[in-house]
Amino acid sequence: MKSMKDATHLYEVERRMRHAERPGFRITELQISPTQRIPWHSHSVVRDTFYVLEGKLDLFLLEPKEKVSLEPHQIYSVGAGRPHLVTNAGKTSTTFLVLQGGGEYDYIPIA
Repeated sequence: MKSMKDATHLYEVERRMRHAERPGFRITELQISPTQRIPWHSHSVVRDTFYVLEGKLDLFLLEPKEKVSLEPHQIYSVGAGRPHLVTNAGKTSTTFLVLQGGGEYDYIPIA
């Protein structure tokens, strides 16, 4: 699939707030409801690091296949090129930070 520089139109979230951005690095806060998710995707060079503030988050990863469950104050990093899906694992909204760095941001949807 084709890489894109902005994927915000591909999925809905309850809230999205950019806390910092500079070349090669950005920090975004996202809040998702129990029914929302960030679809399967990967990044060419960017590493996604997730830090949960409130709620529960499940990360599903490929290459190799893995499931990671995070609760408040837990962190997990997904390397560049590794496909992943982000879901709310709880019954209430989940708020988390995504630190993205290592190069220019892109979003590659996985069909």
